[in-house]
Amino acid sequence: MFDDLVLDSVEQLEQRFANELAGVEFAVEDVPPDLNVYDSDVLEDGEVPLARLLPGRPGRHGVPPRIVLYRRPLEFRAADHDDLADLVHDVILEQVANLLGVAPEDLEP
Repeated sequence: MFDDLVLDSVEQLEQRFANELAGVEFAVEDVPPDLNVYDSDVLEDGEVPLARLLPGRPGRHGVPPRIVLYRRPLEFRAADHDDLADLVHDVILEQVANLLGVAPEDLEP
């Protein structure tokens, strides 16, 4: 169910930004890694990370950009399924906007 919400949101964005999102990986992990300090690439709510953008490394043997959503913290913040769908979409928008260097509202139709 959670993965379907992520896929739906990513597919909506890929329909409009196929070239910009080509090669970007999206992943779901249950919880964030146990780190004491997070970089600016982490979207937090309070002190709990909701998602992380790993910008990747260009080059022939580079690593593609990767956006990781943390399922449990997102589910914990949602009041119901519709709220979770909205939250997942907003978090993905925020991370994609950070990756592309634009404002999240620029990605909405």
